[in-house]
Amino acid sequence: MAVRVTDAEVKEIIDWDSTISLTPFIEIANSLVTELCTDSGHDAQRLKNIERWLAAHFYHIDDQHISREKAASVGVEYQFKIDLAINQTKYGQQAIVLDTAGNLAQLNKRIVDGEAATVVIGWLGQDYTTADTTD
Repeated sequence: MAVRVTDAEVKEIIDWDSTISLTPFIEIANSLVTELCTDSGHDAQRLKNIERWLAAHFYHIDDQHISREKAASVGVEYQFKIDLAINQTKYGQQAIVLDTAGNLAQLNKRIVDGEAATVVIGWLGQDYTTADTTD
């Protein structure tokens, strides 16, 4: 899979924990941008920027950013929005804004509305209860 964005480009916009690889976040962002945005008229630079911000979004879902620390009473607060899907981080919100064709906004709405995934179970094998067994 040829990703559009590099680790270094994502690191420019996030506070990064060097023990966490950015590769899985970049790969999933690339997959989503390729699936949803490539046929939307965006140029290569726009697709790269959407992928960059979306990779940062997926990273921050896993590694939440600290918004405030205390020493006297020992406490930590994390920068996190109680929301669903891509709106959950400022990075995801920015990716939605960059996708002016509305693909990510539509996906976000379907997820929030509970319509994003449909599971179908089917059987492709042979039904032995009605199969001809006279060989």
